[in-house]
Amino acid sequence: MNSSASIPQQSESSPVSDTAKLYLHAFWGLMLRDFRVLRREIGPFIIRVAMNPLLFLFVFTYIFPRIGQSFGSTSASGAMNFGTVLLPGLMAVAIMFTGIAAVALPLSTEFGITREIDDRVMCPLPVAGVAMEKICFSALQSILSALIVFPLAYFIPAQPVHVHIGSYLLLGAVIVLSSLVSGALGLTIGTSVEPRQIGLIFSVVVVPITFLGCVYYPWALLSHVRWLQYAVLFNPIVYMSEGLRAALTPALPHMPSWLILAALALSLLLLGSVGIRGFLRRVIG
Repeated sequence: MNSSASIPQQSESSPVSDTAKLYLHAFWGLMLRDFRVLRREIGPFIIRVAMNPLLFLFVFTYIFPRIGQSFGSTSASGAMNFGTVLLPGLMAVAIMFTGIAAVALPLSTEFGITREIDDRVMCPLPVAGVAMEKICFSALQSILSALIVFPLAYFIPAQPVHVHIGSYLLLGAVIVLSSLVSGALGLTIGTSVEPRQIGLIFSVVVVPITFLGCVYYPWALLSHVRWLQYAVLFNPIVYMSEGLRAALTPALPHMPSWLILAALALSLLLLGSVGIRGFLRRVIG
């Protein structure tokens, strides 16, 4: 008997795909847990990320112009007033401080005497995946903190801040990459420094790289101090400030967009690899 009937075959899922789904579910579960904690503390979070740009904008762009003090060069149209120069830098600072605080400060507790980190690494996810989740969640907080600066810059300055977004794609890429870099830097600090020294690191490392991060001036103006112009190229916040300046205020001098994106991607690769290795060492070793 010649039977040509085809026998239906049951589709078998690949072990690799099943593992990937398991990892994705675990990753998303950690994200949801962190979102739940953030939702309960959304008020203090907004106050914390808004206070620094609020004070800078109020003092330098509201009080100083009203008492006859000014910074930078102001054209007839006001396109070069200090508020316009300051906006991209303040967004970069908000991204940097939020990303570092969102990772480094919790790690100081989780790696402390209670070893709360052990609860996280028990989830069905590689330990490196737990570290990546911390970077990604801190990046989401950094993006939110950057967006908070916009309404402050609209209502506070005495002179209008002139923003012209030439490329939304560039703006989105810079904000996302900058947020991931700040989270990777926070992971590097949190896994390399003892919990009791976190406060010292903020004073010795974070504050100096902020003041030397082209926050209050374009990088091109450092040509008058040539050695410093090249020295700050090792500072990742320089590329955050310059990238946001290129996207939001393209009339101001700024670095080429391709150089900014390449430097941010390289910073993410280097800081991410160092931070993940440090996380593995602290958890496993």
